[in-house]
Amino acid sequence: MTSAPLSYADVVQRVAPAVVTVRSAKRVRVSAQSSFGSDDFLRRFFGGGGILGQRSPEEVERSLGSGVIVRSDGHILTNNHVIDGAQDIKVDLNNRQTYSAKVVGADPPSDLAVLKIDANNLPQLQLGDSDQVRVGDICLAIGNPLGIGETVTSGIISAKGRRTGLSNGSFEDFLQTDASINQGNSGGALINTNGALIGINSQILSPNGGNIGIGFAIPSNMAKTVMDQLIRNGKVSRGHLGVTVQPMTSDLAQTFGLKGVQGVLVNSVDPGSPADQAGVKSGDVVVALNGKKTDDPNSFRNEVASTGAGNTVTLTLVRDGRQMDLKATLAETPANGQPQKRGSTRTPGQGRLGVTIEPLTPDVASELGLKSGTTGVVITDLDPDGAGANAGLQTGDVIVQINHQPIHSVNDVGPALDKASNGPSLLLVNRGGQAFFVTVNRGQ
Repeated sequence: MTSAPLSYADVVQRVAPAVVTVRSAKRVRVSAQSSFGSDDFLRRFFGGGGILGQRSPEEVERSLGSGVIVRSDGHILTNNHVIDGAQDIKVDLNNRQTYSAKVVGADPPSDLAVLKIDANNLPQLQLGDSDQVRVGDICLAIGNPLGIGETVTSGIISAKGRRTGLSNGSFEDFLQTDASINQGNSGGALINTNGALIGINSQILSPNGGNIGIGFAIPSNMAKTVMDQLIRNGKVSRGHLGVTVQPMTSDLAQTFGLKGVQGVLVNSVDPGSPADQAGVKSGDVVVALNGKKTDDPNSFRNEVASTGAGNTVTLTLVRDGRQMDLKATLAETPANGQPQKRGSTRTPGQGRLGVTIEPLTPDVASELGLKSGTTGVVITDLDPDGAGANAGLQTGDVIVQINHQPIHSVNDVGPALDKASNGPSLLLVNRGGQAFFVTVNRGQ
């Protein structure tokens, strides 16, 4: 007796009607020169002079993506980049009906947006619990790749907690999948074999723009948090602790006297922030948030953000070998600042770390994009084979501390290095306004 072949047809038949195509359009100005290329004859008549040449023509830029009906009253979840800047949005349903859509709210940091069409009693997808998804689980991707029509592909969950840096999104916690995802799948559904939505397909990693088996989806739990706030308030509120953290390594764990590689290392604390008011210090190791073990900086930041402003969190941290609990009441995450520019100056020579250092003057600090009052010494040159270069230091980096000793001048470096004469030195470095710890195995 043979068993029936495995098929996902019943699941697809049930959920596919809740996946839609999203078409958006916006007008963009183009120069007359770019419209006509190098054809001087056409440009004399249609651009580059005269009445017509005084005005740049407009073109309609169109984009194609997918979306998921999450409420039967016409609320649709999609990617922000699918509708960003759009002046006209159309939604094509599975039954070939087309509706105009309005934007309820958009959240660039998570790359999510909610649309609304004037329709009721629509099929909708139930949101699953993405926290329960495991690497190796089978998943299906549904969307409209390259405009060829609704398409279903299958694969597995390849990884969780991915951060790609491919979008403007600063809150990333992607599910990675090898289910085929291509252009046009953005905003579409990633479902499990029960038909529950576990992710919103968002990005692919590819050298040529096509699928190579590395795709990313926004987890459904993050999508639900963002979606609910966009529908309720039109914007997203995120908790702000006021720290930057980095992963713990075995070298850092040894330097900080930890029993094992655990937690995330606090490398900077914003003055006046909730963390500062709670007593958190640079060099603290956060091992748990609200009693839940934490080891990944990205997951830590997302957990803080999703907790929301005004809520109190408990930080379990290790400082000087002692464990303690601190409570902090989260503030609202501020708007993203402008990227800071980093410059450097160079002088020949080497220091004990294989670097050349100079005093950090206010002018140099300004050139490096550092906050007023930043102290330390600036690296102006490196021996490419030296200990500093091997540890990842760069010209323009500012050494703020060595072995927990504040560095205010070049003369502070030698004595601070002597604090770790028989092992690696621990440096707190400021690079372009971002602080981090690094261990340097300097030559003796």
